[in-house]
Amino acid sequence: MRSFFAKFKIFGLVLIPISAVIMYLFYNALQPVKLLPVYSPAMVNSELVSEEIQHVRKYHTIADFSLTNQNGETITQDNYEGKIYVADFFFTTCPTICPIMTKNMVDLQQSLGKDSDVMLLSHSVTPEIDSVAQLKKYALEKGVDDSNWNLVTGDKKQIYDLARKSYLAVKTDGDGGPFDMIHTENFILVDERKRIRGFYDGTKKEDIEKLLKDIKVLQESHEK
Repeated sequence: MRSFFAKFKIFGLVLIPISAVIMYLFYNALQPVKLLPVYSPAMVNSELVSEEIQHVRKYHTIADFSLTNQNGETITQDNYEGKIYVADFFFTTCPTICPIMTKNMVDLQQSLGKDSDVMLLSHSVTPEIDSVAQLKKYALEKGVDDSNWNLVTGDKKQIYDLARKSYLAVKTDGDGGPFDMIHTENFILVDERKRIRGFYDGTKKEDIEKLLKDIKVLQESHEK
C-alpha cells in the first residue's frame, strides 16, 4: 500500500509542473494580441493635416527626404530603411518645451539601450539658425548619442512639409517661408514600413513610458 502511494506521489510531482506549463500556454494563447493603429490623414485632427490630403484613409507613409545631420552627413530615408524610429521637431534656441523634449528623448535612447536598432530623428524648425556646428554643439551639451540619433537641418520648406504632410504633427498654417514658424511637442512613432503608429506628448514622462511599450509591441510584431 505504501509503495502505491509513493508511486502516486511521484506521478503527482511530475503532473503538477506539466499542468502548470499547459495552463500558461493556454492563457497566453487566449490573450488578445495588441496591435497599434496605422494612422492616416483622415484619422488625425483636420487642423493638423494639409487640406489636400485630409481625404486619405490608407497607404499614408513618410515622404522621401534629404537633410544634413550634426556631423555634416547627408541623411535620407535610406538611413531609416526597414527601421522603427521616433521623430520630433525642435530648435536649439527654444527656451520652453524643447529642452524637456530633448531630455526625454535622451532618456528614451538610454532606455532602449546602446544596441537598440530603434532610431531617432529630430528636425530643426529653424534651419537658418541651426547650422551643422550649432547642432553638434547642442548634441554634445544634451548628451545625444549619434550612433542612432540624427539631429537634422536643411531646406526649411522641406522640413515644414514633412511636419505637416508626412508626420501630421503641426497645424498647416503658412508655407515654410522666412516668417513661418512651427512648434510642437509631438513625438511620432514610425514603423519599418514608414507608417505612423502613434503620437505622444514629448514633454510628459507617462507618454514616454507608453511610447517605450508601443515600440516593444512593434518590435515583437516585426519579429514574427
